[in-house]
Amino acid sequence: MSELNNGALAVQTRSLVKTFGGGENLVQALKGVDFEARCGELLMIVGPSGCGKTTLLSVICGTLQFDSGSVEVFGRDLGAMRPAELTAFRGQNVGFVFQQFNLIPTWTSLENVSVPLLLNGASRARAEAVAGKMLEAVGIGEKLHAYPSQLSGGQQQRVAIARALVHEPRLLICDEPTAALDAGSGRKVLELIKATACRPDRCVIVVTHDSRIFPFADRITEMEDGTVRAVRDGEEIQKMYV
Repeated sequence: MSELNNGALAVQTRSLVKTFGGGENLVQALKGVDFEARCGELLMIVGPSGCGKTTLLSVICGTLQFDSGSVEVFGRDLGAMRPAELTAFRGQNVGFVFQQFNLIPTWTSLENVSVPLLLNGASRARAEAVAGKMLEAVGIGEKLHAYPSQLSGGQQQRVAIARALVHEPRLLICDEPTAALDAGSGRKVLELIKATACRPDRCVIVVTHDSRIFPFADRITEMEDGTVRAVRDGEEIQKMYV
């Protein structure tokens, strides 16, 4: 288990509501969700498809507006931010690892990983220097100039992780990061995330259906039908999921 930073909250939502559509087509995706993620931990959100996991993740990272309630990330009220301010905050503080990797196919590993730094104003030379070191840190320094089509699924996921971490975000968001990988590659990805991203001043949130990686979690939040059903930690995780 990773060391928690005195339990400081990285993310907190209160009475969070999000709906889609209207009238007879109204869908209430989040029904007054109270949720917490702490600095220093790897927290997993689990539950059946359609229970609100990805919606909650999208609201937390500021890519989806919510209807009511509150969302704070590292003490900042997302609901009070103007769009440009929210975009800047997300670019500086949040990293994303996606199920399908989302690498640009015509760019090399080095170019893909440089993107967050370039978006935050770094020069190309600086961005590529830092990106190269990040690719070495995740174990594929020899693939700097390879294109995604020349990489295995596990290697592409490592590039995606390097891209997510290269600008040193305080919050790492992972949406089904192991779904496209075999069991061995999935474990290696979680080991890599634990080793590179779990620090006392950071937080990692993983949405997953993959029970094979549950033992890597410090805590597990279980969702059902737009609500938080339970929160598991420590020995309870080991008893229930291992």
